Amino acid sequence: FDRKTVRHYLSLDRPPETPRTRNKPSKLDPYKPYILGRLEKYPRLSRVRLFEEIQEQGYEGKLTILGDYLRQVRPTVPTLPEYRYETKPGEMAQCDWAECLASHPSGLERKVNCLSMVLGYSRMLYVEFTLSRDIQTLLECHLHAFEYFGGIPEIILYDNMKSVVLKRKNPSTESDFHPAFVDLRDHFGFTARLCRPYRAKTKGKVERAIRYVKENFLYGREFNSLDELNLRTREWMDTANRRVHGTTHEIPFD
Repeated sequence: FDRKTVRHYLSLDRPPETPRTRNKPSKLDPYKPYILGRLEKYPRLSRVRLFEEIQEQGYEGKLTILGDYLRQVRPTVPTLPEYRYETKPGEMAQCDWAECLASHPSGLERKVNCLSMVLGYSRMLYVEFTLSRDIQTLLECHLHAFEYFGGIPEIILYDNMKSVVLKRKNPSTESDFHPAFVDLRDHFGFTARLCRPYRAKTKGKVERAIRYVKENFLYGREFNSLDELNLRTREWMDTANRRVHGTTHEIPFD
């Protein structure tokens, strides 16, 4: 504060009165019971997911209003900052499998495999669910991802998955790769690199993408079949890739 401001308040005979603020109605008020109900059943639902759901019900307010309210009803835990390794356009993608649970309307849950591939520069995301992780399934997922991206990155970074590498060596590009994978790699002309063992943050972009899929797409939704799951995944994926990314502050499709 300025010295003159401090002097002014010190000279007063009594403490200043705090002006009363009127409690104006918020555009979010009609949707708060719905939000609380969803959080009671699915406490980890993301702000973006809830924003999409109440928009479908007619909410016309901003995301920031919802965020302020969620901080009141669901305190967040601060996280330490991380340093990210950024790549040039078209230089690298990260690819990995994850095991997920898909909910059925009957209340049962089924284990499914999720293949995610993320372009390092734009953060454009491709996701596909399968019942197998064999080499044929992996190759088909790659073809679908390349078609979705409209091209092939120069380098793809993998975890040490069995369908890709038979024996790891240093440098990782000299490893013994699965022959069918080698055919795919050489046909499309990309370089395959492997993460350092037990270093999950080496492929942090795809790790965060998988967590995003689990929390923003799978959590709180129900699916009748694998076909329906992948159909709705494509719709969700198109929406996610048109949203401003939280790290790059750019739209992945752009």
